[in-house]
Amino acid sequence: MTGRKRSDAKPACRSFIRQYFMLALLFLGFAALITRAAYLQVVMKDYLQAQGDARYERIIETKANRGMIIDRHGEVLAVSTPVDSVWAHPPTLLHEGHSWVRLAELLNTSQSSLKTLLESHQDREFVYLKRHLSPPITDELVALDIPGIGLRREYRRYYPAGPVFGQILGFTDIDDVGQEGLELVYNRQLSGAAGRARVLRDRVGHVVDLTEQINPAVDGQDLVITIDSRIQYHAYRHLSAAVKEHRALGGSVVVLDAINGDVLAMVNQPKFNPNNRLDRKPEQFRNRAITDVFEPGSTIKPFTVAMALQSKLLRPNTLIETAPGVMRIGRSRVRDHHDYGLLTVASVIMKSSNVGAAKIAMMTKPDALIDVLNKVGFGSATGIGFAGEVAGTVPSRKLKPFEHATLSFGYGLSTTALQLARAYTALANDGRLLSPRLIKNHVPVAARESFRPRVVKHLSGMLEMAVSKEGTGFSAQVPRYRIAGKTGTIHKIIDGKYAKDRYRSVFVGYGPATHPRLVMVVVIDDPRGEHYYGGKVAAPVFSKVMSGALRLLNAPPDRDLSRLKEGKA
Repeated sequence: MTGRKRSDAKPACRSFIRQYFMLALLFLGFAALITRAAYLQVVMKDYLQAQGDARYERIIETKANRGMIIDRHGEVLAVSTPVDSVWAHPPTLLHEGHSWVRLAELLNTSQSSLKTLLESHQDREFVYLKRHLSPPITDELVALDIPGIGLRREYRRYYPAGPVFGQILGFTDIDDVGQEGLELVYNRQLSGAAGRARVLRDRVGHVVDLTEQINPAVDGQDLVITIDSRIQYHAYRHLSAAVKEHRALGGSVVVLDAINGDVLAMVNQPKFNPNNRLDRKPEQFRNRAITDVFEPGSTIKPFTVAMALQSKLLRPNTLIETAPGVMRIGRSRVRDHHDYGLLTVASVIMKSSNVGAAKIAMMTKPDALIDVLNKVGFGSATGIGFAGEVAGTVPSRKLKPFEHATLSFGYGLSTTALQLARAYTALANDGRLLSPRLIKNHVPVAARESFRPRVVKHLSGMLEMAVSKEGTGFSAQVPRYRIAGKTGTIHKIIDGKYAKDRYRSVFVGYGPATHPRLVMVVVIDDPRGEHYYGGKVAAPVFSKVMSGALRLLNAPPDRDLSRLKEGKA
């Protein structure tokens, strides 16, 4: 009996111990869970919250609106318009293969290209599918409601005037950052400053809430330029027509305000449309009026005469023998188109005599002519503040006799169209050289005295004669206005040599001659039609542009004023 009771007590004791052990284990487990929960909820709360936010909370950049570019009268020339770009959450969109057919069509791509893009970025949360969509495509994408894609608001630059202002304005890239022209030079001012915001995203990257605006975006400042859109359109139209008519390689027109130096128009050919992102070639969007240099030819002759008048070597009616139309200098020769015989200094300008200009220049040392050229800005940049401006060149003072002679009629130095226009502001402004200005709020540089007013008065009379029926620039005349100007026809340099049948046709002048309002340069590069002389190719363009510009500015006519007062003209 006794032995049997002891054997029964042992299992009961073991069962009791096992129950307590299990209860102890359960208690310890609950205690561990409670301790862990308390640790996570109290001690690790901030850390875990930060980790959760890191997965769903993001700091994003908020775009600043790029400033506009505006002409002197407030016409908008460049503006950033809001557009949408489509992006994807690659892991999600990869599982939506049945939706790719219409999506690929809207994005103008293939399903295989779309798949390749998503697979190559499947470890990322964000990838652009296409930037800057048109509104109709955006609406269709929204209607499809495909999981894993979203829209992002961006800005696209738009140029209302298209190619008319192409080389001046330049363009921006797809992120609205300036790449050429004024867009590049003044990118910082136009761009403003992007802002930052804290947002919550869902698992596929959509923004579901704006939690904090860390710092707001600061929109870019508008840029007001001195260009008059009306004159710019006018110059663009007539230059385009002339380049086409004469089958030329290109050309430029620059129009300056003769009173303060403001650039009122600056156009170039070939044209460049900054709205067309698919066809951007460097030779199209460079601003030829300030980057391309050329020898100015006979347009320099007035400065050769100015040197002689300024130093009182000659008077306007002094006679210069140009017969027989050829001047020998060593083994070289200076030629005129005709044998003009005995000419006054004024007639040397009117007839554009190379022999006459050379004889005038060689009355002094080369230094005298080079000093005059430097005074009117040749060989130095205008300081207009435009990227890529070229300074041009003036030869050294140690010139051989033939080099001295050819310098008198514009060979041996190089200039841009803008520099040539600047030089003629000294003739249009009583001897005071103006500095061109393109940005409206830039303080104008003070005018620089270059010639005595009396010298300029004589020269203006000579330049009016050059536009008379007896002069080379008759085609530059403008009805009801007196015009002063000079033609130039220059052999181009090809492969280091002057080409016999390749030319650059130039006309530069100002009007009205009595009270100059505008200075204008017209350059036609390599005309290949029937005519190539500056008086036949460039002068007619000058006449048309100057005529329209003076009317637009309401400049009072100065031709036959007495007849106008009597109502007869």
